Amino acid sequence: MRKFLLILKYHGADFVGWQVQKNGLSVQQCLQDALETMLGHRPDVTGCSRTDSGVHAEGYCAVFCSDTDKECKRISLGLNAILPDSVSVWDCVEVDPEFHPRYDAKAKEYVYRLYDGMSPDPFLRGLAWHYKGFLDTDKMQKAADRLVGRHDFRSFMAQGSKIVDTTREIYWCRVTRRDRLIEIHVCGDGFLYNMVRIIVGTLIFVSRGRLAVEDMPRVLSALDRSAAGQTAPAEGLYLHKVYYKTPGKEEMP
Repeated sequence: MRKFLLILKYHGADFVGWQVQKNGLSVQQCLQDALETMLGHRPDVTGCSRTDSGVHAEGYCAVFCSDTDKECKRISLGLNAILPDSVSVWDCVEVDPEFHPRYDAKAKEYVYRLYDGMSPDPFLRGLAWHYKGFLDTDKMQKAADRLVGRHDFRSFMAQGSKIVDTTREIYWCRVTRRDRLIEIHVCGDGFLYNMVRIIVGTLIFVSRGRLAVEDMPRVLSALDRSAAGQTAPAEGLYLHKVYYKTPGKEEMP
């Protein structure tokens, strides 16, 4: 039996999320269907994390086991011939039988994309959040810098989550602008439910003046969801990359 690691890209608007659910088509189900068609058996597929409905991925990692004699390149080509246009296998490699895409991950990097201004861009519909107004990315970056390091991020966790250990380490949080398009890259050793989307909403509160840059330590220490900003919509969020070695300065993009 061989174990294969797939690197996937997918457009989340067509799915109810990664994990198989009863209320609609998931990426996991879509991938299992394609594997069954290609291999003649339905292998279990294990992903690196859960993604919510509408959330996209540019470097999602998933594994499956099979006794197939197909080469990795043939697996990629075969799956891409079967999968819908909203999912693509970007790479396929054979890995150690003990490899686990979730438990062996040292860090994950998300990117949130949004654009400001009053006019919507139809070419970004479903791919970035349109924020009606101007955003001060300099202030947003100064606030983002306060989040780097190891902190208790309970204030940045969606209400109702049952996670007990809410301490995480953020390696970097970077805000960049190219014309109207703004990208917020957040890399950390783990994330709480809706944590990145709440970080984005909090940075927007700073831009709007509802919070000051200097308020960020207070928001963290409050350990209360109401202290942080809004939850940004799912359509702008992407799982960008999974790191299987702890990110160091030499690896930072």
